[in-house]
Amino acid sequence: MAVQGWVVVALLVVAAAWAARVYNRLVRHRNRIANAFGQIDVQLKRRHDLVPNLVEVARRYLAHEAATLQAVTQARGAALGAADAARAAPTSAAAIGALTAAEQALGGSLGRLLVVAEDYPELKADASMRSLSEELTSTENRIGFARQAYNDQVLAFNDAATHFPDLLVARLAGFTPAAMLQSTQSAAERAAPRVAF
Repeated sequence: MAVQGWVVVALLVVAAAWAARVYNRLVRHRNRIANAFGQIDVQLKRRHDLVPNLVEVARRYLAHEAATLQAVTQARGAALGAADAARAAPTSAAAIGALTAAEQALGGSLGRLLVVAEDYPELKADASMRSLSEELTSTENRIGFARQAYNDQVLAFNDAATHFPDLLVARLAGFTPAAMLQSTQSAAERAAPRVAF
């Protein structure tokens, strides 16, 4: 074999080794996204498990607020379904978008339930209701931390998959950018309170 033949073979070997290294790095990033989503999933499951208990305690006091309680129950069902879909595909933009929307709806209906509960002193004073509300608040904080870790992994994956020349391997291997998980609070809930005199 001529020298040019050996040079071509050497270049092909180097290119194949580089492509394998890039592919393995992208797989490692994708696996880290799945792991980070697993942490979110644990906290979402905890949140979803708290909701029926909260509704049951509130039901004793809010018999005429059935629509509010029903909205929370329906939102929980939708959030459970969206979480199942996201668990199956944690890098899918559609699944993560649906999860974000479902969790925002659940957060909104829980917020309305807690606002209604404020109008009932006996419910507000109930030890079970206070305990569940505190657990829910703690869980929301944990979800926020887990979401940040997930989004950090998504950012690392997206950076790795979109930089040239690694982009070539990513596109050929079918790696698509992953979606960030947005806050489960609506924009109105995240807005800073306004003080007016």
